This record gives sequence, C-alpha cells and structure tokens, in this order.
Amino acid sequence: MGVPGIPCGRRRCRGKEYSCSMELSLAVIGGKWKPLILWHLRDVGTLRFSALRRTMPSITQKMLTQQLRELESDGLITRTVFAEVPPRVEYGLTEPGRDIIPILEALCRFGRQFEERFGVEAAPAPGHKPAQEPDTPESEDELETPGRVAAR
Repeated sequence: MGVPGIPCGRRRCRGKEYSCSMELSLAVIGGKWKPLILWHLRDVGTLRFSALRRTMPSITQKMLTQQLRELESDGLITRTVFAEVPPRVEYGLTEPGRDIIPILEALCRFGRQFEERFGVEAAPAPGHKPAQEPDTPESEDELETPGRVAAR
C-alpha cells in the first residue's frame, strides 16, 4: 500500500486497471445492480434467473444477464447449467462473493440509519407511472429558456 493520497501507480487485475484497491473494489461490485444481486444470493444458496429477477422488479432481463456475466467473470458468483428441458440455470455465491456480504450488511445498516435520520415516505411500485401534469411554464422567466421556444 502506498502513501495515503498519493497514487500507487496503475495496476491490472482480471482485466481491470486501477490505481488503488478501492478503485478495484468499485470496479468489481460497483453500480446499481451488482450489490443487490449479491445481497439476494447471500442466504439462499442458489437462485434461478427468474427468481433473481423477481427480487429486483426494475431490472431488465438484458441488464440482469449482463451483470450476472460480469459477476461470474470476476469470480464472485457461480453459474450452474443443468442439462434439462427446458434448461435450468442457477446462480450462487463463491467464496470471494461471500467475503463481500459483511460489507453489504454495513451498507444496509447505513441505509437504515439514513432512513431513521431523514425519514421515509411511500413510493409507487416499480413500473407505475403517475399521471403527468401539463407542461406549462410556472413563470414568465421559463417561457424563453434555452432549448424551449415560447408559444405566444
């Protein structure tokens, strides 16, 4: 480890270039979906693709497939294909994947504390679109903002 605040030089691990271990960690588990996938696999052993997708209703099939492939490529999950008709595929955590769970638990605790501090309100279910209000300017100043032509 180098001196705090001073880059250690570029390195590469499993195809990812980075300057410090935090950068590598974020490259491996960063983003909106990877931590959630790992979180949902933590207690169940394995999950099928459709079961994983149900735990994250906002994720698209394409995005889930991409994130699972990246997690598998980085050695955090296993993908087991069963020779059945129709084919069955299950995903589970590897040892390095299980090593991340305490970090995710700490993030979950932070989220609960954040809720307690700042409050929580109900939100619509994923996929629910509230009725849109008409696009009317609220003031004269908004009539001629860049990119918007005033209708007079």
